[in-house]
Amino acid sequence: MSQARVGFVLTLVALAVGAGLYAQGGAQPQATAPIRAEAPVALSTSGLALPDFRSIVHSNRDAVVQIAVRGADRRFEQQFGEDSPFGEFFRRFGIPGHPGGPGGGNAPERRGSGSGFIIEPGGRILTNAHVVKDADEIVVTLADNREFKAKVLGADERTDVALIEIEAKGLPTVRLGDSDQLEVGEWVLAIGAPFGMSYTATQGIVSATERQLRETYVPFIQTDAAVNPGNSGGPLFNARGEVIGINSQILSGSGGYMGLSFAIPINTANLIAQQLADKGFVERGFLGIQFQAVTGSHARAFGLDRPRGALVASVEPDGPADQAGIQSGDIVLSYNGKQLESSGELPPLVGATPVGAKVKVEVLREGKTREFTVAIGKLDEQAAADIGSRGRGSAPAEAKESRLGLSLSELTPEQREQLGIDGGVLVTAVQPGPAARAGLARGDVILEANRSAVKSIAELRAAIAGQEEGDPTLLLIRRGEGSLFVVIESED
Repeated sequence: MSQARVGFVLTLVALAVGAGLYAQGGAQPQATAPIRAEAPVALSTSGLALPDFRSIVHSNRDAVVQIAVRGADRRFEQQFGEDSPFGEFFRRFGIPGHPGGPGGGNAPERRGSGSGFIIEPGGRILTNAHVVKDADEIVVTLADNREFKAKVLGADERTDVALIEIEAKGLPTVRLGDSDQLEVGEWVLAIGAPFGMSYTATQGIVSATERQLRETYVPFIQTDAAVNPGNSGGPLFNARGEVIGINSQILSGSGGYMGLSFAIPINTANLIAQQLADKGFVERGFLGIQFQAVTGSHARAFGLDRPRGALVASVEPDGPADQAGIQSGDIVLSYNGKQLESSGELPPLVGATPVGAKVKVEVLREGKTREFTVAIGKLDEQAAADIGSRGRGSAPAEAKESRLGLSLSELTPEQREQLGIDGGVLVTAVQPGPAARAGLARGDVILEANRSAVKSIAELRAAIAGQEEGDPTLLLIRRGEGSLFVVIESED
């Protein structure tokens, strides 16, 4: 066969193979698997399907608003008010911005801005509580540049949700989605006014769900959508154009976006908004326990297969949990049918439970699971806010407990009365070693050792005397107004 003929045959073979691959979709853009989103799809240069957010922006831009606030900057007053040690000094010497100072003590003006979104045609808007906090004047600017003064219908600082209202009719609204159905990896879009730049859209994916931060009542949505100051209170959309969160916080060492943004799930925000609209305040469920995270040491000490659930450190007398039979030392494994992987999952579940509802709580006690029915009470918000530590007064002479690496002293009757306890041993010093690594600190009060109540140093020593060499020591301690379990591992 001639060289030319061989080349012609090879060309035909290559064309045939290429046609076969094309027919099977190996190089055909239309054959790419569609993404889950219902939004229009654009194709990248590699042929992969990517979401096209243009329709979402066009459909929802008019329902996103800018919020400008103005009010007195009360930080100086809060830090150095009349009740502070410096209050009289600042008043006497006329410090500006302090009562009695120049200008009649008028505090400097504070200005701020944020975002929000319209949820009712009559002018009701969702935003963050921190956006409108302490505001004397709130001005809402719509997409068509109309401005309205707004009033606050209610704000809940624990969840950072606020409901405000403007006098308007026939306004465009967003469509609310179901944040419980959100999955890691989904595309999301944020619209807001970062640094005052109105109607800015940024996109990303859901990085995590049910993320617990300092706020105990919110299972945050974590995303990598670029969110900056001014985005607060703005909507977070899924790829179907539904609002599934309120942009609330960023985690940053610089104050700007660093790839970690957090949004309040819209299901949580909607429940809060309904109560704010109906009552002007939020009523939360109350279980009546103090709890802590379950560490690996706790799991070994309590006979749990792995760290999970919430360890009950103390139970409020006559509270819902106490009346149901839950005890200190129980590990809550599930609440109302939901398994708890971490202790942070418990507060949002309890807080969202209607007052008076009866729920099933599964706990681990002495290596066995037990189930209790708890009638959920009402959280006293003011009492929770007023909790503070009590003084302990002077203590008797110290005693050393070398096995634990602690210096201890008995509590006086006055100290026990102040603390509201009838026993315990005061930790006066912690030597370097296992106790220090476990987190014991001066001022802690040891209430139990290896699940036995202790009222004296002698009882504490008796409780740990029967341990095998190398066994961990489980202590229940009182710290401030709370209690927690601490496991002291042996040096081995």
